Parts: sequence; structure tokens; C-alpha cells
Amino acid sequence: MSTETTTASADRTPGTGAPAGPKGAAGTRRTRHIDLRQSGLMLALVGIIILFQILTGGRLLAPDNVASLIQQNAYVMILAIGMMLVIIAGHIDLSVGSTVAMIGGVVGIAMVGWGLPWPVAILLALIVGLVVGAWQGFWVAYVGIPAFIVTLAGMLIFRGIAQILVGETISGYDQAFNAISNGSVPNVLGFTNTPPIGYLDGVTLLVGALGAAGLVWSGLRRRAVMRGHDLAVEPIGAFWVKTGAMILAIGVFTYLLAKSTGGLPIVLVIVGVLVMIFTVILRSTRFGRNIYAIGGNYRAAELSGVNAKQVTFGIFLLAGLLAAVAGIVVTARAGSSVASAGQSYELDAIAACFIGGAAVSGGVGRISGAMIGALIMGVLNIGLSILSVDPSWQMAIKGLVLLAAVAFDLVSKKRSAAGG
Repeated sequence: MSTETTTASADRTPGTGAPAGPKGAAGTRRTRHIDLRQSGLMLALVGIIILFQILTGGRLLAPDNVASLIQQNAYVMILAIGMMLVIIAGHIDLSVGSTVAMIGGVVGIAMVGWGLPWPVAILLALIVGLVVGAWQGFWVAYVGIPAFIVTLAGMLIFRGIAQILVGETISGYDQAFNAISNGSVPNVLGFTNTPPIGYLDGVTLLVGALGAAGLVWSGLRRRAVMRGHDLAVEPIGAFWVKTGAMILAIGVFTYLLAKSTGGLPIVLVIVGVLVMIFTVILRSTRFGRNIYAIGGNYRAAELSGVNAKQVTFGIFLLAGLLAAVAGIVVTARAGSSVASAGQSYELDAIAACFIGGAAVSGGVGRISGAMIGALIMGVLNIGLSILSVDPSWQMAIKGLVLLAAVAFDLVSKKRSAAGG
């Protein structure tokens, strides 16, 4: 029992998959490299926001546009969580876009064709997502077929099933279901009214304050855990500067959402809960540590006592479940089911993960990085749309951003190896 927990993952920094290194100069250099990578992502996001805020004449950060940014790109964030698990383990999943379309068909038939209540239709969709994950996990983990081939086949299979299920557009869903992606959390706390600022949604302010407090608590706890494992940590001054900057960002984001027409989007709550759950899974559970272990060195993880096949199966099971959640969100956003839904969604999710710091070779990545990557993609989408940039150029620009992010990661690793 202790062998699996300690031996398989003791050489990796919790939550990053990065080698901890010896305590001293080398370990400190590696820790600072990781922190700079994450800080660089945040700076890149802020820079892109400022650029588009200027180019759009201030329209990008209009409160309702900020709410739309979340609602329109929630599917990328949800899919990126599952994709990050898969990529950390050294695999890839090309089927999530087709799964989204198929789940939309399942939801539509369940509610409109069979007359099931929308909560029951959602439960059915989640079960189908688990079946999809189990199907692909079996072939990858226990038969040994590469994930690229299995999920490529899945992309074709599930797209075909989606077209069978949705011969024509299915619509007429319950408004409560559509509110999952289009609605806001009821403002049971009322509004605050400060004359220079105006009315602010009370629930949004409360959630923002709790988010800032949780950020400080989790950061301090992580420092304590790393010190308990005799790992190097960043200087306390640098920690508070970085944390203060993130709190400021949360504050600005909260203020803008609080001024939007609806306030706190329901889908943002869903994304936030998923981020917290899977961050804990990766950072604080044996399953999470084993994901990093098999991504870093599959054979070594097996020799250390990790049940690599079981872990791989579990990863695809979770990826299928999250694809189902994304399918529900996309269907609720559109208010209908169409067979063509989910086109290129797998590419958006993969791009978000690699922009967010995942390693092509596996073994490295964070959920927070995937969220930053998804936000970068989302800001590019909405910013370029406001500027009325041709969709073809939008795809080209996003491709260049992805290439630059992966190139930066590889160059950083080579420099770190040369300096280490």
C-alpha cells in the first residue's frame, strides 16, 4: 500500500507532475521554473485581455460580454478538465466532440421523444457518458490499443450514432433545462447600491469573496504540504505578490459579473465545482498521483506497484463523464439537439490543455493551467468575433497561439535541462 503511494510518485511535485528534485539549488531552480510557467500563463491571459479591450474600444470587458464569455466557452473548460487527465497520463482523446453531439441526441430523445423529466434525461446522459468512457478505457487499458486509434474510431462511431439519433433538429426543451447554460443563480441576497458604482448582484459578490478566501487557504495549505515533504517552495514575498495579483483578478471578474444583467451564470458554478473536485483528485489522492506516475513513466509506475491498467480505465471513465456534462451544457445553451454539434470541440480542449502547460510527452499538467488555456481560447473567440474577423482567420490565429505555446514549453524544458 505504501509502496504504491510513495515509490510511484515520490519523485514528482504534488499537483504538477514535475520532478521535485533534491532540496537545494537544483530543486529550487525547478520549482521556480514551474512557478514562472504558471505566472507566464496568467500574464499572457492578462496581456491578451488588455489587447482586445483596446482593439474593441472597451467592449470586451462589458459586463454582459464577460458573462457571455463564460456561457459560450463553458464546454471548453469542462472538456479541458477531462482532456487534461488524459494528456497527463500520456494519451489523447479525439472523440469528445462526437460524444457531445451524441449526448445531445440522447437528451433530446429522452425529453421530447420519451417525455422524461429533464433531471432524468440528464441522469441518463451521464450514464451514457460513463458507458462511452468504459468502452474506450477497456480498449486502451486492457487490450492495449493506442488511445489515438481508439478515440479516432470513437470519433467516427459516436458521430454516426449522433446522426442516427438526430435525423433532424430536436427542440422544445423545458426552460429549466435551458437555464443550465443560459440562466443565472437567483439573487436571493439582493443588490448592493453604491452611487459611484451602481447596483451589484449580492450572490455574485459573496461567491467572489469565497473564491478569493479559498485561493489564499489552498495556497497556504499547499506550501505547508510541500514543506512537510521537504520540498523547496517559492519565497513568501513572491507567494503573496502572486496571490495578491490573482485576488485582484478575481475581484475585477466578480465586479464585472455582478454588474451584468443576470449576475452569476449557473454554468460557472458547475465549472467551478468540477475544477475544485478534479484539482483535489489530482493533488491530494492516490489516484491523482498515479496518473502523474504512469504519464511520467508507465513501466516504472507498474514496477512500483501502480495498477496502471486500472488507473487508465478510470481516466477514460472520467473523461467520458465530463464529455457528457459538456454535451448537456452545449445542448442547454443551444436549446436544441443537432447532429453537427461538437465539431472540432476536441481540438479546442486539446489546445486549452497544451496552452495551459500540459506536456506533449505526458506526466505534467494542472487543472488550473487548463482553465487558463480555456480562457485564452475563449477571449480569442469573443474578441475576434467582436472585431468581426473572418472565421477562417480566427482558426489560423488560434492555431498559431497553440503552436507558440507548445514551442515555448519545449524551449523552456531544454533550457531547464541545460541549466540543471
